[in-house]
Amino acid sequence: MTRYRVLPLIILLSMVDGCAVGPDYSRPEMDKNAGYRPGSMSKTIHGTPGAGPSGAVQTLLEGEDVSGQWWRAFGSSKLDALIARACAGSPNLAALKARLRSAYEQTDAQGSSLLPTIAASFNPTKNKTSRAYSPVPGNNRYLYGLQTAQLAITYQPDIWGGNRRAVESQAAQAEAQRFELIAATNTLINNVLVAVITQARLRAQLIATGQITAVQQRVYDVMEKQFALGDVSKAQLLAQRAALSHAQSLMPDLRLQLAKTHDLIAALIGTTPNEDLPAFDLEDFQLPANLPVTLPSGLLDQRPDIRQAEARLHAATADLGVATADRLPNVQLSAFPGQAVNAMNQFFAPGMGNWSIAAMVTQPIFQGGALLHTQRARRAEVTAAVATYRDTVLSAIQDVADCLHALQQDADALSISAANEKAAVESFSISRSQADIGDISPVLLQASVQIELEARLNLISARADRYLDSVALFQAVGGGWWHRQDADMPDPGTSWKAAFQQRDY
Repeated sequence: MTRYRVLPLIILLSMVDGCAVGPDYSRPEMDKNAGYRPGSMSKTIHGTPGAGPSGAVQTLLEGEDVSGQWWRAFGSSKLDALIARACAGSPNLAALKARLRSAYEQTDAQGSSLLPTIAASFNPTKNKTSRAYSPVPGNNRYLYGLQTAQLAITYQPDIWGGNRRAVESQAAQAEAQRFELIAATNTLINNVLVAVITQARLRAQLIATGQITAVQQRVYDVMEKQFALGDVSKAQLLAQRAALSHAQSLMPDLRLQLAKTHDLIAALIGTTPNEDLPAFDLEDFQLPANLPVTLPSGLLDQRPDIRQAEARLHAATADLGVATADRLPNVQLSAFPGQAVNAMNQFFAPGMGNWSIAAMVTQPIFQGGALLHTQRARRAEVTAAVATYRDTVLSAIQDVADCLHALQQDADALSISAANEKAAVESFSISRSQADIGDISPVLLQASVQIELEARLNLISARADRYLDSVALFQAVGGGWWHRQDADMPDPGTSWKAAFQQRDY
């Protein structure tokens, strides 16, 4: 009688929803003293009067939220349309979305391990039994047909939570895939902005270089006439020719960079370089007046690279739980109800049913240490994932700190460049007037032209840098993805993910 009580006891115990072995995931804590700079942070970045929109004053708003479409702060409808087109037409984003969809499907597939499996079979046969065998089938014939319909029902109770940990790991990997897509979208938006601002800078530098080259050409033409009259030496004429050639030599490189930037923009929006795309000038943009500065603790939620590293850490801890559960006993329950009949009309007739119920307990005993070493390997992977997560957090804080430094230095550089350019223009104007009356040597005139060229190019670069580093700050604080639907798809449709996240193990 005792043995008949054992099986129900095993079944009852195996159906008890046990705890999940292995470490429960928790986000590593951030240093409470984390910050972007040793001293207090200035709230205002000074402007530069006379430098156009790029010389505007900017205010740093600590703890301010980031708009999902933060690039609208640059005030260019052409830019808004280009970014929308890039997000819609990027083949890279399309590929990442497909991979994310696959990862969600794999999560749902992994979740099926928490439920029983049912398989049906139907096996019609024609048989002949030797007269040497006894008894013969129920119809008392040695030649007979047999139709067997069978269900195979199996269920492995998740006693140690290994299956739940496997689902947890797969869902965390899907989450990492999701943040890879979000990071790629942020990067695409950032790259489009950098490309159009670079294009605007190159166009301005090309125009400035052309203007200076024209001035150099006029100076050379005058000096050539003066040389013919004996007013300047051949050495002075050749020096001016060299200065003209230097200015001319800058233009092919600028045109090449401009052409490559056009090709880059075309690739970013998912088209070919032969398409006529809108061109941008620095005057098309306005400098964002307010810049959000997320607190270091806020980066843990806002930076997609941190969220991706966190998801991978979560998957690593779940994998350790799976490896731990693999070393423990497991129970498998099975049931095989069915019917075997000689004729189809006998199905569901009394006495034609058959069934069997079984429970099997397995315990790994010796596998050459494979399970132990796998568990140790998973533990080492958790340690590595924790270190990677902390490194990602530190890099994110460094990115924001670097942007804050750059913004302040950009403002200083623009002020200096604007003052230098103004002085260079005035110096050249005076030198040119003196040259017209022969009151200055050609060497000094050549020098003033060259100084003006360098000053104008530096000023253009300084103006562009303020835009570029403002873009970099928006990217560094997370890019506002939480206000957009970058993934463009819901989380897994089943409850597996919510099951392990809400359950207190």
